[in-house]
Amino acid sequence: MNDAAPAPTPAPAPRRARVRAPELIGKGGWLNTGGKDLTLADLRGRIVVLDFWTFCCINCLHVLDELRELEEKHRDTVVIIGVHSPKFVHEAEHQAVVDAVERYQVHHPVLDDPELGTWKQYAVRAWPTLVVIDPEGYVVAQHAGEGHAHAIEKLVEELEAEHAAKGTLRRGDGPYVAPEPVATDLRFPGKALLLPSGNLLVSDSTRHQLVEMEADGESVVRRIGDGEFNEPQGLALLPDGRVAVADTVNHAIRAYDPATGAIELLAGTGKQWWQGSPTSGPALEVALSSPWDVAWWQGRLWIAMAGVHQLWTYDPEQGTVQVAAGTTNEGLVDGPAAEAWFAQPSGLAATEDRLWIADSETSAVRWIDRDLQVHTAVGTGLFDFGHRDGDAGQALLQHPLGVTALPDGSVAVSDTYNHALRRFDPATGEVTTLATDLREPSGAVLVGEDIVVVESARHRLTRLRLPDEAVRVESVAHRTQRAATDVAPGALRLDVVFEAPAGQKLDTRYGPSTRLLVSSTPPELLRAGEGAGTDLSRELDIDPSVGEGVLHVSAMAASCDDDPENEYPACHVHQQDWGVPVRITAEGATRLPLVLAGMDRAEAQ
Repeated sequence: MNDAAPAPTPAPAPRRARVRAPELIGKGGWLNTGGKDLTLADLRGRIVVLDFWTFCCINCLHVLDELRELEEKHRDTVVIIGVHSPKFVHEAEHQAVVDAVERYQVHHPVLDDPELGTWKQYAVRAWPTLVVIDPEGYVVAQHAGEGHAHAIEKLVEELEAEHAAKGTLRRGDGPYVAPEPVATDLRFPGKALLLPSGNLLVSDSTRHQLVEMEADGESVVRRIGDGEFNEPQGLALLPDGRVAVADTVNHAIRAYDPATGAIELLAGTGKQWWQGSPTSGPALEVALSSPWDVAWWQGRLWIAMAGVHQLWTYDPEQGTVQVAAGTTNEGLVDGPAAEAWFAQPSGLAATEDRLWIADSETSAVRWIDRDLQVHTAVGTGLFDFGHRDGDAGQALLQHPLGVTALPDGSVAVSDTYNHALRRFDPATGEVTTLATDLREPSGAVLVGEDIVVVESARHRLTRLRLPDEAVRVESVAHRTQRAATDVAPGALRLDVVFEAPAGQKLDTRYGPSTRLLVSSTPPELLRAGEGAGTDLSRELDIDPSVGEGVLHVSAMAASCDDDPENEYPACHVHQQDWGVPVRITAEGATRLPLVLAGMDRAEAQ
């Protein structure tokens, strides 16, 4: 006789849309697996999270950080697979992906998919996108953008319980194999600064330190920071002799005093800024988002806030920060600073009357004048890039991360993905090439008559004499590789799919919890449907005479934990920007679904 209480009957598994997961394919092969190719069959019994990312994308880097806790907490049941899906031509180079995996400390297997094979199989439309596959090999959820780690954590817990009860969950070590470490003085340095002493200060990003080097750029004087920094980037001298540091992954601005060695927090809370958070106020009480570079201009410290596509300022006298330019929408729009659009501003350089900006995702060089008007010198938008010199109106760059003011009024551009140093001369309106064969230059600093370039992917500083004549290079032009979506002329139903994650509900305490903003390039593509609204579905009217273009869609949804016992439930913001290339054909689709969170049940039927 058994006196033990009977085991409780497992709760019925939640009903979910299930689609068989396509196989993982990529011509670049696998990284972080010890040379083994993985298949979905190898992963059967595990919960798989596919992270579609590309290393230029700041939102993708945010998601890498968001996933680290999930990766650690559920390491015996969850396997995260990075699917590297390039936007720029340079990102399709295998060695560049190898470098990025080390640079951003990716500690899970990565599939290098240079031809977007797996991206197409999973019908992905945005970076970053997360896809969850259950232990039986079915897709059960898809999330675009940032801020979904909490929802995926809940889903993982449900899947663990469900498949443990069914006997289909397999626990154990994952397939990750760490690569061998490499010893160098610098490891993926970001930016450099000339100190008053004549030495150089370098942000040694992957090692989370600053490094002071002698004037030769080779001999290490000292290393600065032991736990204070997390992937630091930009550096700028402050009037009091200290150095402002863009502490990128800590979402903070710090000050380093070369005289005493002291490090002080100037701005940021350590948390990432989200829509709805304050955009001005006491500097230590306002969240920032991936500050990438800093420059002193017009009595304030300007911050290239790459994470939200804006420029902010820090006022040391008042101890405050505030937004100075940009709307958080990603793109290239000039005009008054408050209305301009940027795309991951990553480099700043100040002159008396201009603040120059390397706007990386639009492959552009831009500037702000003293009247706070934004102008574009080189670049056309998110989708066109290349290496072409000549008149600035037709010249092309490829994801520049740095800009350096030169004595003659021109600017040197660290043209990162072209491995080149370029120059734009406002006096002539011409773009030229100063040097090539620089591996991912991310910044440069003037030292006398020389320019010292941060060769990030060669882990070194390279000193160049500024040439009298430009280097001649063969002109190339590219467009982003993503295939256009065929849409029918006339009525097009846009559906942004959002399902509040399990245990959450839409947050309607302060009005509508969703937002949708739609525009197009060229503007004539849309005869109706552009603008802002609160409904995540909208009827668009496509002009058949345009032929092709890009739909720009920005969506946000706020949800809160659905717990009536909790007076102050935790709330979560889900947001994503899409740029969808479209081609107009009579046989094209009349519905365009974009998944923000959940599954598109119309397609899953």
